[in-house]
Amino acid sequence: MSRRQRARYSLANPRSPRLGEAVARQTKKLSHLGARGEAQMVDVSAKPATERVAVAEGCVLMTAKTLDLVREGNAKKGDVLGTARIAGIMAAKRTHELIPLCHPLLLSQVEVDVTPDAKLPGVRVTARVKVAGQTGVEMEALTAVSVACLTIYDMVKAVERGMRIEGIRLLEKSGGRSGHFRVRE
Repeated sequence: MSRRQRARYSLANPRSPRLGEAVARQTKKLSHLGARGEAQMVDVSAKPATERVAVAEGCVLMTAKTLDLVREGNAKKGDVLGTARIAGIMAAKRTHELIPLCHPLLLSQVEVDVTPDAKLPGVRVTARVKVAGQTGVEMEALTAVSVACLTIYDMVKAVERGMRIEGIRLLEKSGGRSGHFRVRE
């Protein structure tokens, strides 16, 4: 099969004969796909505004020596933990600008906790985001954690480039039609 023929049958090709089948199987599950498989923003106008909360976490793993530097506030770029906290809050508020199909939301609260953890060793980041609205805030919580972790990496990469960002995940969400979700350990 030529490259042109393979492209014709690719699920990524909107004119693919196989696309209709794939969309029919997935549109019941994927709310961001239209009838022809095109990406679309979900219409939430008919949903009632309810209180919605999401909690996410992640961590930046580093050596104990680097963690001591962060904890003592001796990084060249300044207060790593405070800067990461602010970066996470700012990121949550701008999620709709970063994730293409997210709705802009008037967030009620964003809490970002940035805690050194000698057991890792590293820094554990947790974000809790709250809104009274028609759609959830899972992406805002995940974005807050992701950007806070990236900020930590950026601020101490001159000391340790081998740090790892791991475990970014949704821990809990409440509100909305799908109800309550909590990660089972």
